[in-house]
Amino acid sequence: MAKFNAFGKEKGWIELICGPMFAGKSEELLRRLKRLEYADVSFLLFKPSIDTRSKKVVASRDGRNMSAIEFSDPYEILEHVLNNIVHPQVVAIDEAQFADPKIVKVCEGLADSGVIVYVAALDRDFKNEPFQVTAALSCHAEHVTKLSAVCTECGAPGTITQRLIENKPASYNSPIIQIGNYEAYTVRCRHHHKVPNKPIDEKIKNFKTQYKK
Repeated sequence: MAKFNAFGKEKGWIELICGPMFAGKSEELLRRLKRLEYADVSFLLFKPSIDTRSKKVVASRDGRNMSAIEFSDPYEILEHVLNNIVHPQVVAIDEAQFADPKIVKVCEGLADSGVIVYVAALDRDFKNEPFQVTAALSCHAEHVTKLSAVCTECGAPGTITQRLIENKPASYNSPIIQIGNYEAYTVRCRHHHKVPNKPIDEKIKNFKTQYKK
């Protein structure tokens, strides 16, 4: 039986795990859930159905995996929670950046109702621009864990996802959502991340040119 008071008297908050690809976000999410499993704490794990890399499973690159409920509309999460035999103490959501923006309201509603919400999401797209869902969640979350990977060019902290097309950086005009893995993405630091055709602010460009002189 789940331990109802496992988190203390005042329950209900949001924990966000974010960063680039290959930083271990899903691994960290599954690690937290495994701890709950050992403690017999009830939880439900969700993932957007648009992520087709592993059906009905959240899998990390270190080989861990756990069954997950897929959803198209974030409101489906609320239905699953209400219809579950035991109302879960924790709701976890992986790859939240792919979800409709309503996911933010859903997370807020769950937390306001006393549910602990774990969310894992990419913080920025390949253009180095923020995913709006993740940006909003970072404002509402009580706890934010930002992870980094390793730049494949220099070994520095890799904080930006680099999309590759035929081993070359993808153009700024490429579609934002493109489900892939090693064959389409890598990780770079700010100095080695490249986005051809990205609009350049002339004042910033001039500053950089003058500063290097």
